[in-house]
Amino acid sequence: MKFVSAVQKGDHFIGMVKEDAVINVSALAASLGIVIPQTLLEGIQQGEEFISAVKELVNQEKAEDFTVSLEEVQLLAPIPRPSKNVFCIGKNYRDHAIEMGSEADIPEDIMVFSKAPTAVIGHGEGIPSHANITEQMDYEGELALVIGKTGTGITKEDAMDHVFGYTIINDITARDLQQKHKQFLLGKSLNGTCPMGPWIVHHSEISNPENLAIETKVNGELRQKGNTSDFIFDIRTMIAELSKGMTLEAGDIIATGTPAGVGKGMKPPVFLKRGDTIEITIEGIGTLRNEIVE
Repeated sequence: MKFVSAVQKGDHFIGMVKEDAVINVSALAASLGIVIPQTLLEGIQQGEEFISAVKELVNQEKAEDFTVSLEEVQLLAPIPRPSKNVFCIGKNYRDHAIEMGSEADIPEDIMVFSKAPTAVIGHGEGIPSHANITEQMDYEGELALVIGKTGTGITKEDAMDHVFGYTIINDITARDLQQKHKQFLLGKSLNGTCPMGPWIVHHSEISNPENLAIETKVNGELRQKGNTSDFIFDIRTMIAELSKGMTLEAGDIIATGTPAGVGKGMKPPVFLKRGDTIEITIEGIGTLRNEIVE
């Protein structure tokens, strides 16, 4: 099950992707007099009732009447406006920690920062260059998980029961701002610097999220090539640590870290410029594509 938030002819809807097409689940439900949440975030918060309703709807014979090509719709970020900051796990791949410093930079404890909700954009949307603010825009391809069940003090044993599904995030970073301010928030939260999508794949379709190939290309050139099996801190640890004394809510998003190969790690460093296209592909999910624009 691949869930999208999309727009067609000005109408926002929840959709279900099937191959190169999308079923307008919102319109289908309305035609049958069935009430479902208006947004995907609300659906995730509703839980299993929402999943069951969507499964039943897309199996209706009438679903064909509400199916269009993906090319006919605009894909938004699956959760266009998260209810709070996106949680990000820093230096969660050993080789990336080294390329950003040395072996001394490999964390012994989980490292967490965040990106503001206003940074989120969707697949295909332009990433502002922010040329008047930064000269060191960089990419970071990441697997992101979406929480589907609210909890505090979640144990590692129960952690995976709290996952709704998985998507892709490009953790665009202004490296010079990151260095200047001696923290991550400002350099990570410029408007449009959290591309997300193109959809959320339900956890039932990803048998092992910790064995997924991930790669990032810039203008067709392979820059990052890794696998989530190289996590320093696994998903269970991420959820357990984040939920210690802090409630993780349905719809919260956790970006799990990036492999080696970022622009800052190249010798000499190579940063993004206007016109560059970044494509992040994760096995079992798809490809998130965005371009740096004015």
